[in-house]
Amino acid sequence: MSNELTNSPIQTMRKLLKEDPRYKYEAYQFVREALQFGQQLRQELPESIGVENDLDDDGFPAETVVRSAHVTGQELCESCRLYAIEQFGLLAQLVLGKWGVCSTSDFGEIVYNLIRIEQMRKSDSDRRQDFDNVYSFESAFEPDFRLNDNSSFSC
Repeated sequence: MSNELTNSPIQTMRKLLKEDPRYKYEAYQFVREALQFGQQLRQELPESIGVENDLDDDGFPAETVVRSAHVTGQELCESCRLYAIEQFGLLAQLVLGKWGVCSTSDFGEIVYNLIRIEQMRKSDSDRRQDFDNVYSFESAFEPDFRLNDNSSFSC
């Protein structure tokens, strides 16, 4: 077997799954997809939140949002939450649990495993702890039903 084949991304992923069996392959794929989902949501945000005619010293809107492709650990956790709800609805927590993901810390473990095998990158300011306790899985995937207090029910 050639060295190229033994170091392929597929082989590297297989090796990772053997070394760290806590998470299913689907969990890794989900985190990658959630990252793309979050980056796409970010692109849909308005470019500027500046007030008209409020310019800085260089002539640019004073409050222009500078968007980088980088996503923080907290932002990725929120992307994972929203993507799970979009993909799995009321079953989101159950599906993630079947893959071994039971907390935002698990997202961090997955990300840092992917960084270790060079399938994701991190910035100098990123830390594994950025993923800890971002939200509670117990409530993060529950539907948010609200009734209008002014409603009256009649038959």
